[in-house]
Amino acid sequence: MKVPAMIAAELRRLTASKMGIIALIALVCVPILYGGLYLWANQDPYAKFPDVPVALVVDDAGAPAPTTGTDAETGETVNYGEDVAENLIDGNAFDWQRMSADEAADALREGTVDFTVTIPDDFSAALTSAAGDDPHQARIELETNDANNYLASSMGTQAVEKIRSSVAEMVGSEAAERLLTGLSEVRDNLVTAADGASQLTDGANTAANGSATLADGTSQLADGTSQLAGGASELAGGAATLASGAQQVSDGNRQLADVADRAGSAVQHATDALPQARQDIATVLTDQGLTQEEIDRVLATLDPLRTRLEEGNATVQNAVDKVDQLAAGAESLASGASQLASGAQTLAGGAQTVATGAAAANDGAAQLRDGLSTLASGTAELRDGLSDGVEQIPVSTPELRTLQADTIADPVKVSSDKVASAEDYGAGLAPFFAALSAWIGIYALFLIVKPVSRRAVTALHSPIRVTLAGWLTPAMLGAVQMVGLMGILAITLGFTFNNPIGTLGVMIFASATFAAIILTLNVWLGSVGQFLGLVLMVLQLVTAGGTFPWQTLPAPLAALHHVLPLGYVVDAMRQLMYGGNLARAGWDLVVLGIWLVGALLLAAIGVTRMTHRRTLRDLQPSLIG
Repeated sequence: MKVPAMIAAELRRLTASKMGIIALIALVCVPILYGGLYLWANQDPYAKFPDVPVALVVDDAGAPAPTTGTDAETGETVNYGEDVAENLIDGNAFDWQRMSADEAADALREGTVDFTVTIPDDFSAALTSAAGDDPHQARIELETNDANNYLASSMGTQAVEKIRSSVAEMVGSEAAERLLTGLSEVRDNLVTAADGASQLTDGANTAANGSATLADGTSQLADGTSQLAGGASELAGGAATLASGAQQVSDGNRQLADVADRAGSAVQHATDALPQARQDIATVLTDQGLTQEEIDRVLATLDPLRTRLEEGNATVQNAVDKVDQLAAGAESLASGASQLASGAQTLAGGAQTVATGAAAANDGAAQLRDGLSTLASGTAELRDGLSDGVEQIPVSTPELRTLQADTIADPVKVSSDKVASAEDYGAGLAPFFAALSAWIGIYALFLIVKPVSRRAVTALHSPIRVTLAGWLTPAMLGAVQMVGLMGILAITLGFTFNNPIGTLGVMIFASATFAAIILTLNVWLGSVGQFLGLVLMVLQLVTAGGTFPWQTLPAPLAALHHVLPLGYVVDAMRQLMYGGNLARAGWDLVVLGIWLVGALLLAAIGVTRMTHRRTLRDLQPSLIG
C-alpha cells in the first residue's frame, strides 16, 4: 500500500460518520480557538487603561510660593496637589475618580477601584521646603489591594513612579528658573557695581593727583617756614646789636621792618590758605565716595598744622607790629632795643614752631598721597574683578532661562529605537501562543488520528511508508490548523507581519515537527506517550520564554529552553513577524529540522520493531483514542 493510499484510508476513517466529521472539525479548530481567543482578549490591554477605575484623594493645603529677591513680597501661594490632579485627569491614563480619604478606602476595600493615590495636605509645603531651613521630601501615597488584582497593584506602582518623576521635573524646572532669574539679577547688580567701581577709580585717581599737588605745596610751605625760622634767628641777632648804635638801629630797624613785613605776609598767607586747602581736600575725598569717618581721619593730620600756624601767625604778627613800632621813631629805638631783642627771640621761636607744623603738614600730605594712591589701585582691582564677574555670568533672557531650567530639571532625554518592533501587546504574545496552539492542535488531533495503520503493520508493509503515512496525516491537518490560525491573526485581529509567508511557513513546519514528536511518543509508548506529550507541552509552556525572558528562569528550566523545540519556534516567528534577524530564524529552523528528522527516525525504528515483534501490549486497546 502506498503512502497516499494509507493517508486516504485514515481520512476516510475519520470522516466515515457525521460525528467523526464534527469531531475532526472541532479538533482542527482547537488551536484556532485557543490562539485566536487568547490573543483577542489580550490584543491591546494598555489601550483599556483609561477604563481602569482609580481613586484620587487630594488633601493638599497649598503653600506660599517660593520667591526671589525681586518678588519676595508678592504673597502668592501654590497648590501643586491640585496641579498634579488636573494633569492626571486631563492625561486620561486611568479612570481617575476624585474622592475623600474615607470614600477611597471604602472603594478600594469593596473593589470598585483598583488602587488609590493620595496627595497629602503638606504636599506643596514639602515641595517648597528646599528654599527654607527645614527641607524634606514630599510624599505621594499609594494603596493597593491584591485581593482585587495583583497586576493592578503593579500598575499603580508604575503610575505613582511616573507621577513622582513628573512632579520632580515640574518643581525642579520652577526652582531652576528661580535660581537663574536670581543669577540674572546678580549679573545686573554686578554691572551696576562695576560701573560704580569705574567711577570710584576715576575719582580716586583724581584725589591721588590732588594729594600729590597738596604734598608739593606743603613741601614748599615747610621750606618757606624753615627759611622763616632762620631769618627770625638772624633778626634776633640784629636786635641784640641794635642797641650798639642809633644809626645802626635806624638802618637795621628799617631792614628789620621789611623782613618782618615779608615774614608776616608769608605766615599770614600760609595761615589763610590752610582752611581753604582743608576744605578742598574734604571736597575731593567726598566726591570720591569716602565716608565722613575716612575724611575726618585724613583731615585730622592737618589740624595740628592749623593750630600751630595760627599760633605762629599770631606771634609773627605781634612781632611785626613791634618792628613797625620800632620804625616809627628812632628815638624809641634805644629804649626798646631790649624789648626788640626779646620780641625777635619770640619771633624766632614762633617761626620754628611754624616750621615744625609745616613739616608735620608735609608728612601728613605725603601719607594722604600714598593712601589715595593705594585707594586708586584698590578701586581699579575692584573694578576689574567686578568686570570679570560680569563676563563669567552669561547674558540671559526669560525664554533662555525657561529652556535652561527645563534642561536642568530633566537633563536626560531617552531616545529609543527598535531593531524589530511588535505593534502592541497582543502582537508581542502572538509568536508564543501561535507556537503553543500548534502543539495543542497536534496533540488534540492524535486523540482521534491513529499513529500508525495496524493493517499496514500486520501486512508487514515498509516501516518507512507506515511512518510517513502516520506522520503526514496529522501534519497535513496541522497545516490546515495553522492556515486558519494565520487567517485569524492577520484578518480578524489585524496583526501585521513583516514576512507573512515566512511566518506561515514556520508555523506549518513547527506543526509538522510537533506531529513527528507526538507520533514517536505514541509509537513507542502508546497511551503513556500521549500523556507524556501533555507533560512535554507543560514543560515547554514554562521554558519557551514566550512572556518573560528565558534568562529569568531557574537554571534547570533555562537549560531545557535550549533543548525543547517550542522556544525555537517562538524565536523564529518573532524574527519573521517583527522584521528581525533572518539568520537567527534560519538557525531556529535547523534545530526544528533536527527534531523533525530525529523524531521520524525514532518513529520508523519503533514501527520496524512492531512489524517484526508483536507483544500482548500491542494487541490491547489504547487507553486514549
